[in-house]
Formats: sequence, C-alpha cells, structure tokens
Amino acid sequence: MCAGIAAAAGLLICGAAFAADWKPERPVEIVAMSGPGGANDVIARTLQRVIQQRKLVDAPLTVVSKVGAGGVIAWGYLNQHAGDGAYISVSPINLLIEHILGASSITYTGVTPIAQLFNEYVAFAVKADSPLRSGRDVIDKLKTDPASVSFAVAASLGGSNHIATMVALKSAGVDVKKLKFVVFNSGIQSLTNVMGGHVDVAAVPVSGVVSLMAAGRLRAIAVSSAKRLTGSFAAVPTWKEQGADSVFSSSRGVIGPQGMSAAQIAYWENVLARAVETDDWKKDLESNFWEGQFLISADTRKLLKAQYEEYKSVLIDVGLAR
Repeated sequence: MCAGIAAAAGLLICGAAFAADWKPERPVEIVAMSGPGGANDVIARTLQRVIQQRKLVDAPLTVVSKVGAGGVIAWGYLNQHAGDGAYISVSPINLLIEHILGASSITYTGVTPIAQLFNEYVAFAVKADSPLRSGRDVIDKLKTDPASVSFAVAASLGGSNHIATMVALKSAGVDVKKLKFVVFNSGIQSLTNVMGGHVDVAAVPVSGVVSLMAAGRLRAIAVSSAKRLTGSFAAVPTWKEQGADSVFSSSRGVIGPQGMSAAQIAYWENVLARAVETDDWKKDLESNFWEGQFLISADTRKLLKAQYEEYKSVLIDVGLAR
C-alpha cells in the first residue's frame, strides 16, 4: 500500500495514480496562524516559494494569515473547508497543546495530517555578561532555590519554549512547579528583556538567537537537541551534556481540513516529498537550524499521537492540565 512507503522516492511512484485522480483546480490557500514575519508565516512562505519556483503545483498558492487564540482561529478556518484539498496549513505543536489545555476543541484527530517536515530545537540564552555561564550553572542554582532564575517564554505557558524548559529541568531533578516564567508575545520580546537584564534566561527557537549571538549581545548556554548543532552553535552544549537527560524538538508539519480524500492526501504527500528534496529547501533547513524529518500522512498521525501523550503528561505534572 502507498501509505506504508515512507521513502520520498516510493511516494513519487505510488502517489502518481492518486495524483492523477485529483489536483487543485483553483488557487491554493496556505493558512498561517501567525502574522507576516512570525515563525509559522515564515515556514508557510518558504513552502510557497519552493513549490512555486520548482513548479510542483499548477495552481497559484497564496499565504493567508488567520491570527489569534494560539492557532484555534486558523484551524477553525481550515475546517470551514472540510474535504477541500485546496486548503492546507503549517502545523506547530500548538495543535496538540491548545487541546490539552482545554483552549481548543480541535487537535490532530480533527484535521487531516498530511506530512511531517522538520524538527526545530530550542536554545537557552542569557545576557552576554550574565553570571550564569552554562546550563549546569542554571541547574545547580535552581536545585538550591527553584525560583532563583527567571525564564522568558513566548507566546504562552504550555508552548514549545515552556515545555522544553520544564522537560530539561525536571530531568535534572529541579522542582519545576516552582519555576519562575515570564510570558511575552514574541520571541524577540523575550530576547530583548533578557538583554535588558529584566529576565535571566530566554527559551527561544534556535534560529531566533543567531544574529544576537553574532553581535555579542547574548550567549547560548544550552540547546534541546540530542547532539550539538553546527555553525555558530557548534560550541554550545546540549542539555544532555550538562546533567539533564532531555531532548526536545518542536515538530513542524502540514495539515489539511478534516475529511480530505485519499487522492487529495496522496497529491500533497507527493508534492511535499519533492519539495523537501530540492536544494532550496535544504538551504532553508541549514540556515534556520531546522532538522529535516519527512514523514507521510500515516506516520505523521502516529507521531502526533505519541507527542500528544508526552506533552499531556508533562502539563499534568506541572498542574496546567488534568
């Protein structure tokens, strides 16, 4: 069966029959849950650019922003077009988290998972002259007093930056229920407040801190990856190297509205399998420190199910869910 073939090459072969049965006959909307310049919007526009430049879809593609409620508005808009393969969306872990927290009635079972694209890791950064020199320093200080270090996260408690912090520090033996978090509307606000000395540590996507590290305004003291990253992060140790047996990644994928047909799913699997093999896409992965992980629809659904259970366990532990 086609759904059992995870390799992109296999998808191109067995997806061709389905692709011949369906293709978008009018403009395609890529729904972004963040406004222009936001992380979700950047990924949506990267996909749009690669697909259009390589002529992987005949129909025009537009990025449509549906901002608000942590993604709930975007997913609600998507499902207003149930069964319509001309609507797709980039999916962050908010799709899982908002449901676990009770803020959304929609999760991965209420949409159509199409593909997994890549993983994004979280960096932990301090002011350049901070007395906190490493992740180990943070752990040692928090074991003495769990409220002695403040953490800046965006854009809500329960988001990827918040969860990455709790998972790492809990694994190191810190009482995470007593941690001090300050929530900002964006990653840049988190970083600005750390640079200003108002908060001790910022937890942000790795790509968000690169330029400020290069300018000497921030120092990265840990990353949530399983092994060290490359480039400007080659000297930054993982949490695992510093006494926290923890790895955390925020997966990014593509979803469609509920009720998509097998032919529609196969069409987009085929398009995306070709997109992630282009040099353009691979350059974007490298420049943003994204780790490519392409999965077809069936495997993406399995991944989301496993992540849902993992995140729910973490959020129950710290009293944010039940």
